[in-house]
Amino acid sequence: MKKRHLKYLCLGILSVTIAIVIGAIAMFAPPNAEALQAMVVPNNPQLGDTISVTVQLEQSQISAPDKAPVVVMDRKQYPAFLIDKDRWRALIPTTPLDRPGTRQIQVTGAGRSQNITLQLRNRKFPTQDIWFNASTASTEGTDHEFDRVDAFKKLVTPQKFWQGALIKPNEGPISSGFGVRRYYNGVFAKDYYHRGVDYAGDTGSSVVTPAAGQVRLVGTVKQGFRIHGNVVGVDHGQGVESIFLHLSRINVKEGDFVRAGQVVGAVGSTGSATGPHLHWGFYVHGAAVDPVPWRTKSIE
Repeated sequence: MKKRHLKYLCLGILSVTIAIVIGAIAMFAPPNAEALQAMVVPNNPQLGDTISVTVQLEQSQISAPDKAPVVVMDRKQYPAFLIDKDRWRALIPTTPLDRPGTRQIQVTGAGRSQNITLQLRNRKFPTQDIWFNASTASTEGTDHEFDRVDAFKKLVTPQKFWQGALIKPNEGPISSGFGVRRYYNGVFAKDYYHRGVDYAGDTGSSVVTPAAGQVRLVGTVKQGFRIHGNVVGVDHGQGVESIFLHLSRINVKEGDFVRAGQVVGAVGSTGSATGPHLHWGFYVHGAAVDPVPWRTKSIE
């Protein structure tokens, strides 16, 4: 009988020990791997694309519900914005000046980290040969002009104003696409690319905003906008902006809120322009990106 009691006593102690160990493992184990899930769209981006990083955080694992996850690529952090109760989204711009190849995006949140590896594909952009007489004085911009435009491109408003795919800002045909590279007098301009899309609309034809937003920039030739000409900048929110150059007429004022498709001006040839056209620049966190993917699909 004593041996039987001793056997049951040992089994009881073993069971308690196992329970304590299991409890300790549960207490000190890292959060569930499902606590953080990140997804990248497109998964095979090319130069000029905007990369959208969506991060889902399990509510039970979030110590501070309003604390955004950290999204980093190439040692640069991009802001993440809450788009649902447990989902965040960060936008990463790429440009024709970037180096194609392997990229890693690091996402950290809820005590977890996830690394996403993707291939940024190369892309061939058209080239133009520009020849000019060095003795001919070229149009130069003003400090006021560049300071205002640079400040506009750096805006990161927390609200998101755009909804769905963007619409065309003008009905004219495209005369120059995004990313065109140039040779000046036979020398390749390494830091230059066409930072927008040109529409060859008729003088006076309507320019509409491709998405809702707030007018945060209005400039005129009289105010020193010698390069951009008469210009309107619309903040679509969360680091996304549209800028319209060379306008013949401006229909809005700074501070106005405009809806998608609302007329903001008219096509012209003011500033540094060889003829009437609309230059639509589209920026994400200060970098000019290709707006065409934004027009063909909705970017959340």
